[in-house]
Amino acid sequence: MRNIVFCAAVGLTLATGALAEGKTHYVAIHVNENDPKVMNMALNNAANVDKYYGSQGDDVVIEVVAYGPGLNMLIPGKSPVGDRISAMSLELENLSFAACGNTHRKMSEKAGEEIALMEEAAIVPSGVVRLIELQEQGYAYVRP
Repeated sequence: MRNIVFCAAVGLTLATGALAEGKTHYVAIHVNENDPKVMNMALNNAANVDKYYGSQGDDVVIEVVAYGPGLNMLIPGKSPVGDRISAMSLELENLSFAACGNTHRKMSEKAGEEIALMEEAAIVPSGVVRLIELQEQGYAYVRP
């Protein structure tokens, strides 16, 4: 009888420990407007989601996907939130930025030279396709 109680206690401890480890959440944030309010709202969403899930003992992976006029968010000297992106990228290891390759190519062609992007940005072939892929991988979709 003692062995049964001990085994049950160990099983309960293991099950409780597994539940206490937390969960990982995945969030894709969509920015396609050249509007400082929208860009700041997207960054506020990222910060608030990180803070909330952190307080719950959970992890969160956040990717901001910018395309169309929203790509200005990731262009040094043009971005109204560039300093904030740099600071948040240092603070939040779980935050990444995807820049639409289609938009980047078109902007560069129009400018007659390669448009530089912030070092925090990674170019993806298509912003829309990236959002689709992230949702297919189980990411929650947020559009501020």
